[in-house]
Amino acid sequence: MNYLLKTIAILGVCFLISIMQMKAQKVAFISSDEIRSHFPAAKQADQRIQSLVDEWKREIKALETQIENLEFDIQKNRLVWSDDEQEQKEKELTDLKTQKNVYARTKFEPGGEYDQIVQQMMLPIEEKIYAAVREVSVEQGFDIVWDKSLQPLAYVNFKYDMTVKVLRKLGVDVDKLEEELEQKISKDPRNAEKETKQAPRKRSRSRMTDPREIEREESEGIEKLDDKSGEIKKPEEEGIPEESKPFKK
Repeated sequence: MNYLLKTIAILGVCFLISIMQMKAQKVAFISSDEIRSHFPAAKQADQRIQSLVDEWKREIKALETQIENLEFDIQKNRLVWSDDEQEQKEKELTDLKTQKNVYARTKFEPGGEYDQIVQQMMLPIEEKIYAAVREVSVEQGFDIVWDKSLQPLAYVNFKYDMTVKVLRKLGVDVDKLEEELEQKISKDPRNAEKETKQAPRKRSRSRMTDPREIEREESEGIEKLDDKSGEIKKPEEEGIPEESKPFKK
């Protein structure tokens, strides 16, 4: 029982320490998808990759069309062709299906040509992006930066969005994006300015009946404005009983 209590106490202390450390850290976030969509080098690489993908898909579509046509011919002529012709056409159909499957796997399976080309074209760009993220983080004093493109967040305060700053670091014109970001920040209720107007506190004179205190204030040159007449009066003129005034020779 004592061992269990000690274990719980140790875990509790560790938990509190971790919370205190997290509170001391400054956290921001980025959207890597948005950065890529506005970064010219990333857009050019994405267009080159997409053109290759479209070409591969056209090749696969052409093979599928050949397969469909051959299947139709086999079905239509199955009573007309001889056994040898039928067998030959079936073999052609099998070869076409195998060719299509091998081609698709070569291009799109994990570790295939698509993954290799993406890594070859995008890796240098990703390195530039995350180098900019590190620089902005150091400049702004952030300890942790989340990428909401990889890990969606339930709520974010756009005051801590570094996406535009990273794009500026990459040399992108972000004037329009900055305006959009400011609008998002201003719409968040947590960022609304709280104007708290506190009424001026009136100084009570009820307890200042000691002539020595009045004389001390008078010596320090404290003057107040009379609320009704607008005239500046010394402390002894603010309704202090005559007997409380200091004796003057």
